Amino acid sequence: MKTIDTCEETRYSPLIPAMAAICQAKTGESLKIIINDANVFSDLKAYLSEQDIGFREIYDGDQMSLEFTIS
Repeated sequence: MKTIDTCEETRYSPLIPAMAAICQAKTGESLKIIINDANVFSDLKAYLSEQDIGFREIYDGDQMSLEFTIS
């Protein structure tokens, strides 16, 4: 499983590295995206749902994670 941690501060939205990882993933590849921004977490869940990609939500304090496999 490839892990993408978007919690580090950057000049742009944490959604950018998350979406880049999704676009670069190969079919069948599993991803875990760690997020500490509730709005980004919600947007990413909405995107995955619209794409019919099932996911697992994990809550750990201020961090939230989504685990899923690219179909």
